[in-house]
Amino acid sequence: MKHTYHIHGMTCNGCRNHVEETLSKVKGVLKATVDLEKAEATIEMESHIALETFQKALKNDGGRYSINNFGEQHPIDRKEEKPIVKGIGTFYCPMHCEGEKTYDKAGDCSVCGMDLVEERNLSTALSNQWTCSMHPEVIKDEAGACPICGMDLVPLEADISAEDKTYKKLLKKFWIAVIFTVPIFLIAMSEMLENNPLYAVLGQKNWNWIQFSLSIPVVFYATWMFFKRAWTSIKTMNLNMFTLIGIGSGIAWLFSVFAMLFPEVFPADFKTADGNVFVYFEATTVILTLVLLGQLLEARAHSQTSGAIKELLKLVPSTATFVNNGVDEVIAIDKIEQGNLLRVKPGEKIPVDGSIVEGYSNIDESMITGEPIPVDKNVDDKVSSGTINGSKSFVMKAEKVGSETLLSQIIHMVNNASRSKAPIQKLADRISKYFVPIVLILSVITFIAWAIFGPEPAYVFAFVNAIAVLIIACPCALGLATPMSVMVGVGRAAQSGVLIKNAEALEKMNKVDTLIVDKTGTITEGKPSVEKVISVNKIEEKNLLKYISSLNQYSEHPLAKAIVNYGKSKEISITKVNDFEAVAGKGVIGTVDSKKITLGNAKLLEQFSISISKDLANKVVAEQEQGKTVSYITVENEAVGYVTIFDAIKKTSQKAITELQNNGVEVIMLTGDNKNTAKAVAAQLNLKHYKAECLPEDKLNEIKTLQEQGKVVAMAGDGINDAPALAQSDVGIAMGTGTDVAIESASITLVKGDLQGIVKAKKLSHKVVKNIQQNLFFAFIYNVLGVPIAAGLLYPIFGLLLSPMIAALAMSFSSVSVIVNALRLRNIKI
Repeated sequence: MKHTYHIHGMTCNGCRNHVEETLSKVKGVLKATVDLEKAEATIEMESHIALETFQKALKNDGGRYSINNFGEQHPIDRKEEKPIVKGIGTFYCPMHCEGEKTYDKAGDCSVCGMDLVEERNLSTALSNQWTCSMHPEVIKDEAGACPICGMDLVPLEADISAEDKTYKKLLKKFWIAVIFTVPIFLIAMSEMLENNPLYAVLGQKNWNWIQFSLSIPVVFYATWMFFKRAWTSIKTMNLNMFTLIGIGSGIAWLFSVFAMLFPEVFPADFKTADGNVFVYFEATTVILTLVLLGQLLEARAHSQTSGAIKELLKLVPSTATFVNNGVDEVIAIDKIEQGNLLRVKPGEKIPVDGSIVEGYSNIDESMITGEPIPVDKNVDDKVSSGTINGSKSFVMKAEKVGSETLLSQIIHMVNNASRSKAPIQKLADRISKYFVPIVLILSVITFIAWAIFGPEPAYVFAFVNAIAVLIIACPCALGLATPMSVMVGVGRAAQSGVLIKNAEALEKMNKVDTLIVDKTGTITEGKPSVEKVISVNKIEEKNLLKYISSLNQYSEHPLAKAIVNYGKSKEISITKVNDFEAVAGKGVIGTVDSKKITLGNAKLLEQFSISISKDLANKVVAEQEQGKTVSYITVENEAVGYVTIFDAIKKTSQKAITELQNNGVEVIMLTGDNKNTAKAVAAQLNLKHYKAECLPEDKLNEIKTLQEQGKVVAMAGDGINDAPALAQSDVGIAMGTGTDVAIESASITLVKGDLQGIVKAKKLSHKVVKNIQQNLFFAFIYNVLGVPIAAGLLYPIFGLLLSPMIAALAMSFSSVSVIVNALRLRNIKI
C-alpha cells in the first residue's frame, strides 16, 4: 500500500533527510521517500496508517514540519509564523543552511552544526516587570513604590542574550580544556629532551596512561559537542567542518587508546625504541582545544555583527508618561494603546509613533534617518519611536504602537535582510556541497601516498599528514563569507536611514547603471502647496475652490491633499461628492452640488472630449514653464479655470543626482506631470533624460524596455502609482515618506525620503560586495594553499610539514578572520 502526502515546512536537503528519517521510523512503514522540490512524501506501508499518526510523529520531533493530504490547510508555516519565545528571541543558522528557517530555542544547526544565532527583536528589548534596587526579591508587573522600603521600582533587566550565554558556556569549557591539555602537551613535548627528566619518575607507558586520563575531560566534556555534530552530519549526509574535525581528532584519539592497549599488533614503524607505540593524545587535545578557541572567538564576534540591531533596540524606552485625565502616570511601554496622550520630557526618548498635539520641540532623528541635525517639530507634526526629544516638553498622541512603529519595522526588516542569501553565496554553496567529500578522499590519498613513498617511519608520516589534511580544511569560512558581510552591512545601512529588504537587493544595487526617478515626493519635497486658483469665465474663484476641494477630499494624492488644505485655510465649506472616480495618472472626476466636476491634466480632458481655449492653454503653459504643476478645472464639461501648485525641489536632489551621474549611473525622470513642468525641473537638475505625462503603465513599460537593452534598473518612487514600476525594476527604492504600498513593493526604503539615500545605498552596496569578495578570496585561497601543504607537498622540496596542531590553529582563525573582515563594514563612511 502506497500513499502520497504533502509536507510543509521543508527548506533544504537537511529538512528532507530529517523528515524522511522520522517518517521511516513510524511503526508499519516499509519505506518513506521525500521529494524536496515537490514538497511531498511517498510512504509505503504494510496496512493503512492514519494520517494523524504521521502528524503526531512530526509534532513529537519538534513540530517544525507538518504532513497533510493535498488541498488541506497547513497549520505550520515557518516563514510566516516564526516562533518567538519571550526573553529568548528567534534563532537561525548564521550560514543560512536552511534558508529562512528559524528555531524557538538555542542549539545547533541541524545541517552544518554551527551554534544558532539569536535574532534580536523588540519583545526581547522590553521588560514588563519591575523590581526594587534595595530589595531584588520584589518583582511587580508595573511601576510603583517598593512595598518594603518605599523606593521607586526600576525596570527588571532583560535576560542576557543567547550569544552571551553561549560565549560564557564555551569560555567555561575552554578553560577546562586548557587545564587538562597543557599537562598533556608538556608530557608529550618532554620526549624531545635528550634526557627526559619525566622518565626518571615513571616509564613512558605510565606517562601514556596519564595522558589518556587527562584527555578524557577534554574529549568527553569540553569538546564532546564536536563529535555529536560530526555524527549528526554523517547520519544526515550533511557533511561539514565538524565531520572533518570529528573524524580527524577522533581517529587520532582512538588510535592512541588502541596503541596503549594492544601495542603488539602495530608494525615497527609505529614503535619507539622501548617497544611502545607513538600516541597522539597531545595532538587530539590541542586540536580540539584550538577549535574550541575558534568557536569561542566566533561567538564573541557574532554578537558584534548584530551590533546595529542591538543599538536600535537600546533606543526603545521601557516606560512612558501617560497623561490620564490631566494627571501624569508612568506606565510600561507595552501598556500604551492607540489614542493615548503621552508627555515627552526634555531629553527623553519618544516611546511610540504619533503626532504632537500640544507644545513644540526639536527632535534628534539621527538614529532613524542618519541625519545629525535636529528637526523642529510643532503641533500635528509626526514623531517616531526611538528618536530623542530636545530641550522642550510636549504632549503627543499615540498612533502606532508595538510592532507597528517605524523602529519596530526597521528592526524587523534588518533581521529579515540579515538572514537572506545573496546570489553570490550560491557559488560558495555549490563548492561547499562537494568540498568535504573531496577533502576526505584527499586525506585517504595522502595516507596512501606517504605510506608508499614516504620516508621512515612511513606510516607515522602518513597518519599525521592525513589528519592534518582533515583538520585544516574548513568549509566554515566559506559558508560565513557572505552572511557575515550582509548582516553587518544591512545593520550599517539601517543606522544611516537606508532599509534593505534582502541581500539580493544589496548585491544588485552594486550593478545598477540606470536610475528611474519619479518627480513628486522623490525629487521634490512632496509637500505641494496651492499657489492660486484662476477662473477664466464668470464662475467665481471661490466657487471653483469649493468644487475642487470637495472633489479631492477622497483622494490620497499629495496634490489633492494640498488643494483640500488650501480650501480649509480659505474657510471653504467642503460638501458631499457623488460618483467620485480617480483616473490613474490623469486626475479625478465627480459630482459636486449636482454639477459634474473634472480636475486633471490635458489627457483627462481629452478623454472626455473637453476642449481647451487658446487663452487658457497659454496661461497654463506659462505657469508650467516655471516648474509649477497645473491642473485644469472643468464644470459640466467646460474648461473654466486652473489651479497652480508649487512643490519645491529638495535641497539634496541636485547633489545626489550629480554624484550618481559621476559614478556612471544614468538618471532618468519619469513623471505624470506635463512636458513643460518636467522640462523646467529637468533643467534645474541638469537631467538629460526625462519623460512627461507618464501613466503607471508607461513607467512600467519604460523599465521593461531598458531591461531588454541589458540595463540594470533601479526605480525610486513614493506613490501608489509607482508600485508596479517598483516591483518590475531590478531594485525598487521607496521613499519612507511615501505610501505603504510603495514601500511594500520596494527592495530598499529610504527612511528620510531623500535621494541622497540612494547615493548611500550605492556606496554601501559596492563596499559590501567588495567585502564579500575579499572573504570568499580568503576562504578559497586558504583552502587552496592549506590542504596541499598539510598533505606534504612542500616536504620533498623544502622539508616542511604542517603539524595537525598548527593546522587546527589555522583552521580556527580562518573563520575568525572572515568575521573580523566583515566587522570592518561597521565603520565605513557612506
